[in-house]
Amino acid sequence: MIRLAVSFARARLFTFAVAGLLLAATAPAWSQSEYKPEVGMDGKDVVWVPTDQPLVQTMLNLAKVTAQDFLMDLGSGDGRTVIAAAKRGLKAHGIEYNPMMVELAKARAVAEGVADRASFEKADLFESDFSKASVITLFLLDEINERLRPRLLDLKPGTRIVSNTFTMGDWTTDESVTLPKCTSWCTAHLWIIPAKVEGTWRMGERDLRLSQTYQMLKGTLGGKPIADARMSGDRISFTADGMRFVGTVSGTKMTGTMEGHSGGWSATRR
Repeated sequence: MIRLAVSFARARLFTFAVAGLLLAATAPAWSQSEYKPEVGMDGKDVVWVPTDQPLVQTMLNLAKVTAQDFLMDLGSGDGRTVIAAAKRGLKAHGIEYNPMMVELAKARAVAEGVADRASFEKADLFESDFSKASVITLFLLDEINERLRPRLLDLKPGTRIVSNTFTMGDWTTDESVTLPKCTSWCTAHLWIIPAKVEGTWRMGERDLRLSQTYQMLKGTLGGKPIADARMSGDRISFTADGMRFVGTVSGTKMTGTMEGHSGGWSATRR
């Protein structure tokens, strides 16, 4: 009797398991209509407020995205920025802590026909790797941007960072655009990650001494002050001896030209 009871119980469990698999196989796929996020709902780091589509496009324009870029959106929400980027032909990836938002974004990417270029993952942006991105977009808060700032500054020179409205503390923007006829969240800010050039460089028979605050430079050439000095990615420019020097930084080397003069210049880090 005991053996019979056990066999019967096992048979019932098997039947229920098969029925469950059949039900799962015939159940409709997850639909974006099943989850409707509300503006202002709590998230891990910020409440959710979507970026309006005109500003999404402005942010992408400001970053000058191309099909060769890889964009990462930090706090990607419903996926609109990633999807808009994918529609321009580039690959884009969203990082979002809310798993329901991640599924919503994936469903939207499928519906928009860009699932091959738009991807999303459930992750904490403070534990994520941004190193492969050439463009990073975000709509966070000033204090969160500042927490991210050291990691952003370690990215490859030339990486573009674009923020909806919020800034990076004392790191001034390279460019900002504000939409006309807009009532809230109307400004896109751009920063271009600068190469790190602070220190002493040997330029011919003279020393080029540079101090650096983000993309802004101060210094001397042969002991005389330089002016209007700054970085834009790996591009350096400054005025000295009444001439405008422009060049490119690559590791321990700089090479460039002097505007209005033939020939070039070079410098090596000491």
